Parts: sequence; C-alpha cells; structure tokens
Amino acid sequence: MKTALVTGASRGIGRAIAQRLARDGALVAVHYATEADAAADTVREIEANGGQAFAVQARFGAPGYVDDLFDAVESGLKSRTGASTLDILVNNAGIKLVRDPEETTRQDLDEVFDVNAKAPFLIIQRAVGLLPDGARIITISSGITRFGNPQEIGYAMSKGAVEQLSLHWAKHLGPRGITINTVVPGVTDNGTEPVFRDPQIRAHLSEMAALKRVGETTDIADIVGFLASTDARWITGALINASGGALLD
Repeated sequence: MKTALVTGASRGIGRAIAQRLARDGALVAVHYATEADAAADTVREIEANGGQAFAVQARFGAPGYVDDLFDAVESGLKSRTGASTLDILVNNAGIKLVRDPEETTRQDLDEVFDVNAKAPFLIIQRAVGLLPDGARIITISSGITRFGNPQEIGYAMSKGAVEQLSLHWAKHLGPRGITINTVVPGVTDNGTEPVFRDPQIRAHLSEMAALKRVGETTDIADIVGFLASTDARWITGALINASGGALLD
C-alpha cells in the first residue's frame, strides 16, 4: 500500500486530493491546522468509499510545527502499516493575503511566507528521510503568479517562491528517482467562497478559461493523482498549468 500526506486537506482542493489518492489505494494522512471537524469529515468520506485515512494536526508557523506534523504522521503510519515510509507528499496548505500594497505590513508578509513558502520547504526537508526512492512530491501554487493583482502581491510573492521548490529539489532528488512537480490552478471553485454562487460572476470567470468554465477541485485532484502515479515517472521539476487555458498569455 502506498502512503501519502496531504497538507491542508480538511476542505477544498486538499480534500479532493486526499480523496483521489485514497481512491487510488493510498493510506492518506489528512493534515489540518484548526478545522478538526472538517478533517474528520474528510477521513469519514474516504473511509465510506472504501479508502483509508487518518487526521493529523499542525498549525504552520507555530513553534515546533514541523515536529508536531511528522510526529503525528509517523505515529499514524507505523500503527497502520508497521513503518513510517511516505510515498507521496502533497504540499497544498496555504493562506491568502488580500490587502492594498501600501497597507501590507511586515507581519502580513511574515505570516503568508511562513505558511505558503517556508512550510513546504521545511516539510520536504523533513520528509526526505521518510521518502523511498521513486517517491512523489507535488506542490500546489496559484495562477496569481501569472497576472497582476496589486491587492494580492504578498500572496503572489509567496506562491512564486513555492514554484522554485520543484526546480531545485528536482535536481537534488533526481538521483533517487524522486520526482517533484508544481501544479498551478487557475480560477477554481473550492466550495468555500460565496463568489462562485453568483451566476453572473461565475459566468464572467468562466469566460477567462479557454475551456469556458470554472475549475473544480476534482480537476486539480486528478492532475495530482496522475503526478503521484508511476505514469508520471518522467516528469520532474515541472510547472503544470491547471487553469483550463486561462493562463495562456
């Protein structure tokens, strides 16, 4: 049985990824920061569909969060498989920062970089000892790195940093057959933002994509499922445009 850790898996894209990997046969560690009930729901949904999963908690940016995360992951894996081997790591967790550039503070930038950029690096760094040769790492970025929106400059900067992970870690981990790739979603309905419930706004957002619809969480999860599979063994260090053709300029 393959094993996987998906960060930020209590809802949205992360939940869909956890469900997809479980459907593909992986035992999934469902990470959450504060939404214990939502993470438990993710685990229940996976188990109801014949999969296996367990929840782990860590608040990224808090003291000792990397140790907290991996203590829980390793304990959960060992109790279920007898080992702490981690075959698939998906860095999905992130926070948004929407604020005018002039109003963006040093604290704002510290928080968004701690969660969005530093945490994925430190998690990969810690996971390396658990990853077998041929393991898979996938990181989720954002289409905001491809167009200008002044109110999201701090968020875009943090996601731009995330995109460097694949390039450099791929070179470092390649000799072990470990692949690392970054998925770049466009406009995606994650099920939590009211804007997608407005038919007029949804129609406008749909026009941004060449495929003329808003992305769904399963669209992103299916791409991650492919990158986590043996079929993607010859892809590493790549940025995968997952926007339905909205980011073609």
